[in-house]
Amino acid sequence: MNTLSFQGIDIVAVAASVPKTIVRNEEFAKQLFPDEVSLQKTIETIGVKERRVTSNLICSSDLCFAAAEKLITECEIDRSEIDVVIFVSQTPDYRIPATAILLQNKLGLSKQTIAFDVNLGCSGYVYGLSIAYSFANNAGVRKVLLLVGDTPTKFTSENDKSSALLFGDAGTATLIQKTCSETVTSFNLFSDGGGSSSLIIKGGAYRNQSNADSFTLETDEDGNVRHSEQLYMNGGEIFNFTLREVSKSIHQLLELQRIEIADIDQFVFHQANKFMIDFLCKKIKIAPEKFLNSLENFGNTSAASIPLTLVVNRERNFNQVMLSGFGVGLSWGNCCTNISNAKILNLIEI
Repeated sequence: MNTLSFQGIDIVAVAASVPKTIVRNEEFAKQLFPDEVSLQKTIETIGVKERRVTSNLICSSDLCFAAAEKLITECEIDRSEIDVVIFVSQTPDYRIPATAILLQNKLGLSKQTIAFDVNLGCSGYVYGLSIAYSFANNAGVRKVLLLVGDTPTKFTSENDKSSALLFGDAGTATLIQKTCSETVTSFNLFSDGGGSSSLIIKGGAYRNQSNADSFTLETDEDGNVRHSEQLYMNGGEIFNFTLREVSKSIHQLLELQRIEIADIDQFVFHQANKFMIDFLCKKIKIAPEKFLNSLENFGNTSAASIPLTLVVNRERNFNQVMLSGFGVGLSWGNCCTNISNAKILNLIEI
């Protein structure tokens, strides 16, 4: 059973943080695309004009901490009422201990706080929400703080044309709690490890441990240069997977909710790339005004892309939304809910 439903639990606030450093792809990528026509075509296809990039001193947890502090302060949240902290990321501070536990301490939360990490990327926000809602559904849990952030620029090669222009860094905080609303929130979640090789960092963990050859640069048949501890992405396979599975799964969730495409006010997809999302929107037949994006100025921020997109578009009127994350794993999931009463805070830079 891959569906979950909840009533009387809501997203009450969302905040996001990005690095101050802006990298403009037109300037950054001149070394990769000496041909100006090819460069402009690539930027137009992926839809990313500029990205936010962290320094070596800033981690995903720092971005999430800044977002969480803003949320707690501006929404006047009693820290003693936060019973669960979930940190969703593929770029933790350390292999051990869990980053969520470090954030529990840094945020000044109770030692009775449940804190743990979830290692997920593109689908991570939707999966994280489903876990947060499940905790909030228990009588002993008051508030759940979901921290979702990634710094994918730290594991991509600057000489890899398939990914160097695509990724940006961001951190987010979302507060989930019981409310008096009658909102019904539904999820459906999926995984297919058979496609795991399509988006992978093969070296540096425990299957292929770091060694003297780990950082030897190799050039593939398309001229992309990377070493084994940097991201490999097969864009074609990810594109085919998205069109094959995501549209179908969204329709399945709509059927579960007994609503139509027209009943959804806003669609917020994982910001994979413009080419992929445009095709997905056409396949699902989504009106352009119902689709939200953050790609152009922030790039693909991995697990953080959905909440970041909400924050960037905070002036829009949110009601019934469909949140959809898909990619690395392969893993995908959708959440249909109403966030009309959520406080979407303005974006901060650190």
